[in-house]
Amino acid sequence: MAVYEHSYKPYEGRLTPEWARFLVLPRYAYQDLFKYKTFITLFVLSFVAPLIGTILIYLHHNANALQIMDISAADIVPINGIFFYVFTLIQSQLAFLFTVIIGPVLVSRDLANNALPLYLCRPFSRFEYIIGKISVLLILLSLITWVPLMFLFLFHAFLEGGSWLRDNLWIATAIFTVSVAWIAALSLLSIAFSAWIKWRTAASAALFAIFIIPTPIGFAIQEILGTRKGHLLNLGMAWNMLSWDLFGIFDNDDKEMFFSVGEAWMVFAVYAAICLYMLWRKVRAYEVVS
Repeated sequence: MAVYEHSYKPYEGRLTPEWARFLVLPRYAYQDLFKYKTFITLFVLSFVAPLIGTILIYLHHNANALQIMDISAADIVPINGIFFYVFTLIQSQLAFLFTVIIGPVLVSRDLANNALPLYLCRPFSRFEYIIGKISVLLILLSLITWVPLMFLFLFHAFLEGGSWLRDNLWIATAIFTVSVAWIAALSLLSIAFSAWIKWRTAASAALFAIFIIPTPIGFAIQEILGTRKGHLLNLGMAWNMLSWDLFGIFDNDDKEMFFSVGEAWMVFAVYAAICLYMLWRKVRAYEVVS
């Protein structure tokens, strides 16, 4: 409108608190995602495995249901660390699927349409922009990984009693630690690839490659050099080692079959640092073309 008319007015609505400004990005991202019936269907289907786990846990504590179904308690899958590890593995694979679908376009669209200056010319820093974009995946993947799995744990603890809860708190710790490490790695990788690879198909292919290619390379290095450290580039193997250790899948002699748990954490830290560096270099209000 023409300035001389003096008919413009300042914004008088409710201001978003400074600490929560980054949440504006996931809010609008979810509004866009949940407009699609396909995405809603996939999101609902991601809770099928936790529902099956809930039924199995319920059957363990319902003698009438076992009698009607003519099943003995011994025939039901035991509820232990391996039980929760299997469901954590299933939900983690679903988290990877959602990351491949959502992640590659979170930053690339803004870069392709030169939208970053519109974000950063407001009271919205580069750090808040990066955290906001990462939060799109962090929040969504949490809803399909550790949140329903913690419900399974608490449901079984409620039926089993307080003593079981005290003796098995390590399972809850394993669920939370493994899930958070996985979704943080997926979020950082997908956002970094989205910032540097503007073609969605190529960014998705890069996500698959980062988990597939290091495996044969690692085995080749181990075979040629006679070492067990060939998989230090393999983020998927690092996650496996962390999971096996926290869930007690392997004994002490098997834990270092590929590398130690400390080295697995180091792999996560190195990947996170590289991704954050890539994002900090790419997310700018302008681009210098030489």
